[in-house]
Amino acid sequence: MNLRSAWVAETGQTREDTRLTQLGATTPANPLEVRSGILPGSYDGLNRMSGFSLVGASGAMTATVHEGRAVVAAGATQGAYPITLPEPATLTFTDGDATNPRIDLVVLRIYDSLYDNSGQTKAALEIVKGTPAATPTAPVIPGIGLALYQVKVAAGISAGKGGITWSTDVTDLRTPVVALGGILPAYGETGNGAYPGQFRDSGGALQRWDGSAWVSYPSALGGIAPAGAVTTASYTGQYRDTSAGVLQRWNGTTWVNYLPSPTWTDYTPVWGAESGTAPAIGNGTLAGSYAKLGTVVHIRIYLKIGSTTNLTAQAAAANWTFRLPFVPNGTAWKLDGRVLNAEAFDSTSPGTFYQGSGLLAVTSGIGYVRSLRDSLATSSGIWAKALPFTWATGDVLSIHGTYESAS
Repeated sequence: MNLRSAWVAETGQTREDTRLTQLGATTPANPLEVRSGILPGSYDGLNRMSGFSLVGASGAMTATVHEGRAVVAAGATQGAYPITLPEPATLTFTDGDATNPRIDLVVLRIYDSLYDNSGQTKAALEIVKGTPAATPTAPVIPGIGLALYQVKVAAGISAGKGGITWSTDVTDLRTPVVALGGILPAYGETGNGAYPGQFRDSGGALQRWDGSAWVSYPSALGGIAPAGAVTTASYTGQYRDTSAGVLQRWNGTTWVNYLPSPTWTDYTPVWGAESGTAPAIGNGTLAGSYAKLGTVVHIRIYLKIGSTTNLTAQAAAANWTFRLPFVPNGTAWKLDGRVLNAEAFDSTSPGTFYQGSGLLAVTSGIGYVRSLRDSLATSSGIWAKALPFTWATGDVLSIHGTYESAS
């Protein structure tokens, strides 16, 4: 059995044994391998990552890579190599091609003659030069290495011709590693987690790998995720808040409002008639509002007759209708005989009002309230311009109630 151990045998421990079994800064990638990356930290505590930071000289082709520590992983059988740069190092990039730009890589490279027949055993900070092209691509790291930066070298540049534009032509490729079980600071591409329960700091929230995604913790695990924290849920039954203050639940496919606080929304009902000339409000007032919670619709409609409302042109038995904001449920027993409350206020007889009701109806896929009449059958006629009194300027009709919508 090729079982490797460290600090057990009295003799015979190899460098490979030590690398394979070391439990330092090795963020897992799988049961045997670890991530390559840079150890986080800075002198002033203000930056997540300062190790191996690159600072280019203005107008030049040289750059300084500052001190830091790193781990370069080399696979399940070769192990991981810890590396330290104890003091700044200077790198010089080759002048640009006369015709085309290229992309160079700044890398930490491992030479180990036991594996690569290089005849060398060392770690090196190097520039891997790319191939000039009209649309250049980054080169492949030869052997075992960790890419730190991608640097675009424009055509024709040199130290005497402007040098590299460090502010725009450098891409930071560094990613972090921490000790086993530590919280990984998200810097660059941290990728997927290695196991459910692994944590990372996203910069604004602590996140936990749940086996398929990084989920904000603890608010998104059993709690309510704050507004803007979660777009796609990690499990059915997860809850989140929204910027509108509405609680939502993930049903496995989409976010569904969960017991939200209903608010009133204004709409303008269509006032119609089943016979004769269609009503026209003129300078009167016709308004409505509703509050909808699921399929429960609360509705109120307000009509106030104006001096130019066309009552004279309307038929005496017009049978007024008012369009609803949502189509009622058309199931026979849910629609048959269902009513909304109605009150008619006669402005010429202050304090006099008539109580009534209106039937719900669905015609050609549109919902209405119609056939307004006295609730107590004081008059059996359907309300129109002459019932329950002769309508005139200032008179008010109010319709309100609750019904079940089709969706």
